[in-house]
Amino acid sequence: MGIVKVSSETHENIRIASKAMTRSINAQAEHWMKVGMLAERNPGFNYGEILSLLLKEAEQSSQPENQNTRVNKAPKNQVNTNTGN
Repeated sequence: MGIVKVSSETHENIRIASKAMTRSINAQAEHWMKVGMLAERNPGFNYGEILSLLLKEAEQSSQPENQNTRVNKAPKNQVNTNTGN
C-alpha cells in the first residue's frame, strides 16, 4: 500500500463520484485506476467491455480454489485483466 498524491480538483471529483457510487474515496480512486489501466491495455474496448472484464475477474476470484484453476487456463488470445503489482 502506498500514498498517491492527486490535485485538489481530482480529489474533489473522486469524493463526489465515491458518494454517488457508494464507495469509499480510496475504493473509487482504485476503481478509476483499474479502469484506466485496462483502457490503456485494451484501446479498442469501450467502457462497457472494460466493466465486463472487471466482472469476469471478480467472478473468477470468488470461485472455489479447485474450480479457479480450470478457469484460469484461458486461450492465449483472451485479455489479461490482472492489474496487481
